[in-house]
Amino acid sequence: MVASGKGGTGKSTVSVLLGGRLAAHGKRVLLIELDSGLRSVDIISGVYGKTVYDIEDVLSGRCEGDKAVVQSPLYPGLSVISAPYEGGVVETAGLQRLCRAMADVFDFILLDTAAGMGAPFKAAAACAGQCLLVLPPDPVSLRDGRIVSDALYEQGLREIRLVVNRLAPHTFKNGAVRDLDECIDTVCAQLIAVIPESAELQRAAAAGSALPVDCAAFEAFDRLARRLLGQRVGLLVR
Repeated sequence: MVASGKGGTGKSTVSVLLGGRLAAHGKRVLLIELDSGLRSVDIISGVYGKTVYDIEDVLSGRCEGDKAVVQSPLYPGLSVISAPYEGGVVETAGLQRLCRAMADVFDFILLDTAAGMGAPFKAAAACAGQCLLVLPPDPVSLRDGRIVSDALYEQGLREIRLVVNRLAPHTFKNGAVRDLDECIDTVCAQLIAVIPESAELQRAAAAGSALPVDCAAFEAFDRLARRLLGQRVGLLVR
């Protein structure tokens, strides 16, 4: 599961780009968007206008799971089930059944949760074996991330990793957060990736285009994917 605490941390963008890099390394990846009413994965992954069914259609029984799967034209090997534009309820039992069925087809299932700890979050936590907490390095996001981390730990999910997103060269100069160590200590989760602030990434996500391979953000996502695959690669911190 890919989670945050507050909204706007960039977890949907991280979900898509991570899924794309895992797929580039030969893995079959399914990204399921659970943020009903605030859909964005379809644009970021390039499937906007190509979806017929969404996760609500699947969980309500209106269609089988494979009918809602759409291949990303930007990132070969990445498949997407989008959230509905409005409404929809994500129930734990239904999501568990879907994940069990899809586990026979895909190597990775990424659950892009909604902000906060509502029904989509709880359903994802019941299905996931690992959580990536995507948080910008600001005090509010980190504090909320700690609340999420504690809640997941209490529910029995022990594999919690921190993705520090939108790290800019000036981030630690204003004194609000001292350094990456403070991020780790505040959230109490092992750091697995640092994603730099990137104009290229913002443009690609907004336009529904592929992230350029020659930018630092692309390298950061590739390193995140490789670390999840068990490879020993360093963090990208500049």
